[in-house]
Amino acid sequence: MSKPQAVEQSAGHLIVESLKAHGVERTYVVPGESYLDVLDGLYNSGIESIVCRHEGGATYMAEAEGKLNQVPGVAMVTRGPGAANAHVGLHTAWQDSTPLVLFVGLIPFQHRDREAFQEFDPKAWFGTGAKRVMVLDHPERASEIVAEAMFAAVSGRPGPVVVGLPEDVIREKVSVPVHPPIPVATGGMTVEDWKSLKSALLESEKPLFVFGGNDWSEEGAKTFTAWLEDHQLAAAAEWRCEGLVPFSSPSYVGPIGYGRPRPTYDLLEETDLLVFVGTVPGDVITDGFNIRQNWEQKNFIVSIDPSLRGRSGPVTHQIVAKPDTFVRDLVRMDLDVKPEWKAFTQRMRGEQEKFATLPEASTRNEQATMDALMAHLVPALPENAMVTLGAGEHTNWAHRYFPTEFYTAMISARNGSMGYSIPSAVAAKLDKPERFVVTIAGDGEFLMNGQELATAAQYNAAILVVVMDNAEYGTIRTHQERQYPERVSGTQLKNPNFAKMADAFGGKGFLVETNDQLPEAVKNAVETVEGGQFALIHLKVPQRHKAY
Repeated sequence: MSKPQAVEQSAGHLIVESLKAHGVERTYVVPGESYLDVLDGLYNSGIESIVCRHEGGATYMAEAEGKLNQVPGVAMVTRGPGAANAHVGLHTAWQDSTPLVLFVGLIPFQHRDREAFQEFDPKAWFGTGAKRVMVLDHPERASEIVAEAMFAAVSGRPGPVVVGLPEDVIREKVSVPVHPPIPVATGGMTVEDWKSLKSALLESEKPLFVFGGNDWSEEGAKTFTAWLEDHQLAAAAEWRCEGLVPFSSPSYVGPIGYGRPRPTYDLLEETDLLVFVGTVPGDVITDGFNIRQNWEQKNFIVSIDPSLRGRSGPVTHQIVAKPDTFVRDLVRMDLDVKPEWKAFTQRMRGEQEKFATLPEASTRNEQATMDALMAHLVPALPENAMVTLGAGEHTNWAHRYFPTEFYTAMISARNGSMGYSIPSAVAAKLDKPERFVVTIAGDGEFLMNGQELATAAQYNAAILVVVMDNAEYGTIRTHQERQYPERVSGTQLKNPNFAKMADAFGGKGFLVETNDQLPEAVKNAVETVEGGQFALIHLKVPQRHKAY
């Protein structure tokens, strides 16, 4: 094997060559004078530069792309205010365990520690919310630092990495070869792990697998599903992780998370064996560290993170492995199906099927509802449809009714971050142009990053946006009513006409105020998207409108 050749070029251009070597296809940017040399390196590089309208939107897009692929998502922003705006995407990547690399342009090396224009300390700002924070102070290490950043983002428990780029350092010329990608350890089941899990399954009558995280491949998810179905074992989705096991699978028994539906509400206490794969029993799954806390209960946790960060409750056995590697070893475990497994899985699957049955496709002249919208929309979607979500009660209808049949069928922010819907949908469509991408946003959430519809229009990302307008921050209103009944304060909104906003941004908007308007609006919106243009349905619904 020949050695990589060194070509004299700027450190900034070498960074771009190194990203190409790691399989990066696009980067999400808000430009700044602090990293002009990297932007110049991207010119005709083969890496697509997606120019965004806000650093938060750019970092959300990169984070969403990190969920969709085995390669980290990449964002680039400028110093000071730009870095501050990007921080929300880092928090999302940290809590969601998403591989993300954020490049931040910095002041010149010679100006450091003099409170220069837009100066800040990246290690102080990001040190507690990123896996690593690195600053390129030596131009000859440019490619090495890219390799280290990409490795850190995907190794162990995935997460965000920040790389600071002083504007004078990246302009310096170097003759250094591109650093090769660093191999990532994936763990695996030991003989003891394999025997312990097999024994626990054979002793169990109501075993439940809980799947989640972003560290799967499509092949791993398919193999896992097939093994579950062959053994008639039940599987539930971590909050906002639907799609790894298909919606229609006889093994899929529903989502577990905030506001989880009654069919799965008591599952964690009822099951006599829990096997978490790719995730841990954190506070969302355990309802604030309250459910499944008895150390006599059996919990197997499959996680590559030996620290089990975020874990709550008992740990019977940890298997240190990434999901795909665990599944590789799991399928060698051929077990006779126990009647008790079959009965438990069929009962819970029946409950899930009843819960997920679409409501009436109402066409009455009455105020519009999300129930009616989903009843009209879901049958109109192609089989490969996927959904993206931000945060808020509007997401409950997607969790209940959206047919997450494929790997990466749902992309969402599990840290409860608002403003994620539009950026994530844009990234999903750019990365998976063959998929029909729907995003469901709340009215409050939409206005936090709705300007990224301009990015959708610029790059022909034909997405379908549903904005549920109940004129309030609904989730907070719900908490408010529980703790301070009949004292509504700080949660009410007066909204613009979102349909006209969509028209102004270059798409087509449809205002729906009554259910009888839904059939035509849904038909026209789907046809608009299939014709290559984004569409937005502005759905005005009642306040206190609940999915379950």
